Amino acid sequence: YFILILDIRVHGYVSLVVCIFGSVANSLNIAVLTRREMTSPTNALLTGLAVADLLVMLEYIPFAIHMYIPFNSRSITERYSYPWAAFVFFHSNFAQVCHTVSIWLTVTLAVWRYIAVAHPQRNPEWCSMKTTMIAIILAYIVCPLLCIPLFLSFSIQPVNKTINDTTVPSDATESSRNVTIYVVNISDLGNANDGLLESINFWVYSVVIKLFPCVALTELSRRLICALLETKRRRQKLAMASSSSGKPIQRSSRVMEKERQTDRTTRMLLAVLLLFLLTEFPQGILGLLSVWFGKPFFNNCYQKLGEVMDILALINSAINFILYCSMSRQFRSTFNQLFRPSMLDRWLPVPQHNGNGDNNGCTTANNMTQSSRKMLLPDTISS
Repeated sequence: YFILILDIRVHGYVSLVVCIFGSVANSLNIAVLTRREMTSPTNALLTGLAVADLLVMLEYIPFAIHMYIPFNSRSITERYSYPWAAFVFFHSNFAQVCHTVSIWLTVTLAVWRYIAVAHPQRNPEWCSMKTTMIAIILAYIVCPLLCIPLFLSFSIQPVNKTINDTTVPSDATESSRNVTIYVVNISDLGNANDGLLESINFWVYSVVIKLFPCVALTELSRRLICALLETKRRRQKLAMASSSSGKPIQRSSRVMEKERQTDRTTRMLLAVLLLFLLTEFPQGILGLLSVWFGKPFFNNCYQKLGEVMDILALINSAINFILYCSMSRQFRSTFNQLFRPSMLDRWLPVPQHNGNGDNNGCTTANNMTQSSRKMLLPDTISS
């Protein structure tokens, strides 16, 4: 209980910091991933994911400021006025739609990566740029339709509340007054037919939006890990056969670099998927338990953990920039090219070629030839 109360008190400040950082980080993601040299189906999906996460962050900032930052500085009628209730209603629906878009784009990203690893000969056909753009557009169209039960289950409702009137002396006989506040609650339509629409909403939220993508991502992640291990074993067997025969197999540096990039990219995307699972699985399970055990569980458990689930989702939406920078060489190089002050160039040493066609991870647009530029452009964000 103490942890929950502490979380409520600090949630606004923590979420505000996370949202500001996430807004800047996702803006940088979009700026880097939309560069012409970064064009690829996977980077297009990552851009669509960054846009959805950016919208969640920008919209959550005024919500956090209003609901949490001025903890006791405003009256209850100001905090729960009708305009702010309308904004909270918009916030709950808009954030859910954008987060659903990011969930399904993450699933699409996992499918695309699995096809690239398990069926590389089919990858240019099944995961072309045209198909990727169609998948992104469908995610932004279908997800709002999928959330329609959520829109209909809640509405803005007036509530009469008795509060202490601070303008009246404390020794007066009448020191309280009735006011009308507005809250977002289950609508009459949601309560109709024994709460049928409310139950449908929780089933859609917990199973379709949360648990089904988590199960799909778990299986795809398992297959990707198995594919990485199988590729490693196959290379080891090839190296052993080559050494035993005394005839080493000649492989071009371009092929070897391509294989290393594919492995590193798969590991980076696996990190994105596993982080997503850690934040989404608990929400889906709590939503499903709310369907089984009804309103008592929802009021006593789900709602009290709402701030914890919110901050986990916000961190998940903000941290991808760190993953890209730490695991992708091309992302770092493009980011460096875009945002490094030009005045630093006069003090930086000229990168030395190591004989493998790269510049020790420091290739820039000024010294990259057209052939080496093509070599650094695989079907995904290169690492």
